[in-house]
Amino acid sequence: MIANLIGGFVAILIGVSLIGPISSEVMGAAATTNTTGDACQVGSLEAAGDARCQLYTSSSWGATVLKLVPGFFALGILGIGIAVTYSSLRQAGVV
Repeated sequence: MIANLIGGFVAILIGVSLIGPISSEVMGAAATTNTTGDACQVGSLEAAGDARCQLYTSSSWGATVLKLVPGFFALGILGIGIAVTYSSLRQAGVV
């Protein structure tokens, strides 16, 4: 029981510490502004050569969907926490 709690705690701790870097990487990949700070224009030749605008100019819905990744990652970490707690309580005979 204690081993499950410690292992679950470590998994949750690592997962929570990764939410920030994942969010910043996702927001950089799904940026709607180019490297100079101007808004990306769909179909613009300038935007096609700018790495920050490539996803947004190719499919703006793809950039929107990509921004959901950190939220679903956090929900996955929450699910791990609930599963570890439930299994530990079940082994202890509480549930």
